[in-house]
Amino acid sequence: MDATAITTSRRGLLKSGAALVIGFSMPLASRLAQAQAPVDSNTFAPNAWLRITPDNRVSIVCGSSEMGQGVLTAIPMLAAEELDADWTLVSVQQAPVDTAYNNPAFGMQATGGSSTIRGHWAPLRTAGAQARLMLVAAAAEQWKVDPATLRTEKSHVIGPGGKKLAYGALVEAAAKQPVPEKPALKSPKDFRIMGKPTNRLDTPLKINGTAKFGIDAQVDGMLVAVMARAPFPDAKPKAMDEAKAKAVKGVRKIITLPTGVAVLADGYWAARQGREALAVQWDLGERAGFDSAKVTSALEAAASSADAVAVDKGNPKDAAANAAQTISARYEVPYLAHACMEPMNCTAWVKGDEVTIWAGTQSQGPVQGILAQVAQAAPAKVKINTLLLGGGFGRRFAPDFTIDATLLSKISGSPVKLIYAREDDMAAAFYRPASVVRFEGSVDDKGQATMLRADVGSPSIMAASGFMKIPENGVDSFAVEGLADHPYAIANQRIAYGRAEPGPQVWFWRSVGHSQNAFFIESFIDEMAHAAKADPLKFRLALLNEAPRHKAVLQAAAERAGYGKPLPKGHFHGIAVAESFGSHVAEVAEVSVAPDGTPRVHKVTAVVDCGQLVNPQTIARQIEGAIVYGLSAALYGRISYKDGRVEQSNFHDYPVVRMNEMPKVDVHILASGENPGGIGEPGTPPLAPALCNAIFKATGVRIRNLPIDTALLKKA
Repeated sequence: MDATAITTSRRGLLKSGAALVIGFSMPLASRLAQAQAPVDSNTFAPNAWLRITPDNRVSIVCGSSEMGQGVLTAIPMLAAEELDADWTLVSVQQAPVDTAYNNPAFGMQATGGSSTIRGHWAPLRTAGAQARLMLVAAAAEQWKVDPATLRTEKSHVIGPGGKKLAYGALVEAAAKQPVPEKPALKSPKDFRIMGKPTNRLDTPLKINGTAKFGIDAQVDGMLVAVMARAPFPDAKPKAMDEAKAKAVKGVRKIITLPTGVAVLADGYWAARQGREALAVQWDLGERAGFDSAKVTSALEAAASSADAVAVDKGNPKDAAANAAQTISARYEVPYLAHACMEPMNCTAWVKGDEVTIWAGTQSQGPVQGILAQVAQAAPAKVKINTLLLGGGFGRRFAPDFTIDATLLSKISGSPVKLIYAREDDMAAAFYRPASVVRFEGSVDDKGQATMLRADVGSPSIMAASGFMKIPENGVDSFAVEGLADHPYAIANQRIAYGRAEPGPQVWFWRSVGHSQNAFFIESFIDEMAHAAKADPLKFRLALLNEAPRHKAVLQAAAERAGYGKPLPKGHFHGIAVAESFGSHVAEVAEVSVAPDGTPRVHKVTAVVDCGQLVNPQTIARQIEGAIVYGLSAALYGRISYKDGRVEQSNFHDYPVVRMNEMPKVDVHILASGENPGGIGEPGTPPLAPALCNAIFKATGVRIRNLPIDTALLKKA
């Protein structure tokens, strides 16, 4: 097989087999061990999730990917709680890719959408409860007593008179007990592990350097590849200097794929230098003159003609005609890159009819099916070794880097570690959609909101995904989420979507549509409050009587932040609230604006109601991290185009918030008996509107486009 045989289109490769859900996976280390080893007769394994050995050690299997969100600790906590395990004896294993480990929220083994705990809340607890009852039954049989007279605590069954049997001593007998189908689960008041701040199991490995991320994979005899990636899916190389690239010491091969041109070498530096020497020139076709102005024009046209109706309530036209005041506004956000700290990478080895990859992937289930098609191998012959992810944010849900690595190995006949240089990934990556929305809103003579209309123009993530279809009503749910389902009780509403596809590939980004739509709706609600001459907090609260969880976090955030109380001179509060992925978050940003127009966020007070808790420590850290992500996007985030090429390339021109810019973050968790919500993403959506609403208070300037243009705020 040679490069000229790779004729499948870039989009065809990405979409092929995207819904298949079989795979395989690999170990980490220490308390993060391997799960694919056969379970021997001395191990009690009542279900796919749990193992107990005679030495009383408990291993919990995690089918989700660890990208910093803490699932390698939270998943064991779910099962260990119901098992009544001694937490000091609990370790975690990375699951093999198997339908037994499918995320119930997706129907496939994949990680995203802040869904791991939500999806596994019942299955993992049930797994622990099953094992506990079987151990109790085994002890009761041995002691010849009624199981109801026994209790469990810290990996022991405790009987009459306080006598004890360690779980490890019962593994053989417990394995012979029938597996209870629907065991009763604990009441939260009886939790001993869940709801308590718990140190993460993967932290020691990250501190001592033994943690294995995708980029750490090593295979004997492997080549390292760097790609000059196509700037658009339909772009083709029209010229390159292969001779100059091959003259670089260590360069072994040059291979052209549908997604770009790869240089394979003995190491990364040689491959990178070869890729630079290659000097690929691209035939962009009609994209040669593509720029950000054309993106805006396409989105504007889509918003102006939006006819896929997501919400149609009351009579907005009549409400506007009879209103005391009607206001309108246009908002826009750009494409955004994921900018993962660990560059995208995958190590692949196609050896005969077998395919093995080592990667930090969010979608190992679908990837196995895709790679089986790409390499023309049986799915059972494709092994996915799941390593740690140095940031995912949705980017590592895409299969492109695993496809490219597999093709390069198959063509070259060698194991290949493919690394997308950040410049190449950022210039030809998967972006958060750019979006435009046109608002119209009305208030009556009492200052109450009576009408809201929003017309959205945006590309479709559903269409880009390859495994979802836009419904018959034409509404991409990601494009309007957080907007079509906003919490405010406004009698007359129309929310509509217009699809525009300017050209760049769009994809899931941390908090997906909520990331822009919370900025849109929470900013415009502030505009309506201003038109009504009302305090933004009081205006919101009056509209939230049908949304008690929104109202509770908003009130709590205002109280914790001292909203409405005196602040240091030049400091102002902005407030916003949003629900996403089953969790409710309100944030208050304390902001000042310097004479040169630079905004400074001094403090963010965040209150979260994410339902029943697993690990409060993780919740606080995820909210903090989400605030960093949202603040970076609000201040700096932009992917722009000029002459058919992306203008940004790395952190020097696509900055993230630095330590000296980071505000103090004060996180409070509201106790809740609701079902658990997600936590990896919900902290991001409220940040931008809270910041921009504070800027309006400070300057009288309404920020309707992101990132924030400091020139608008500069004092003369």
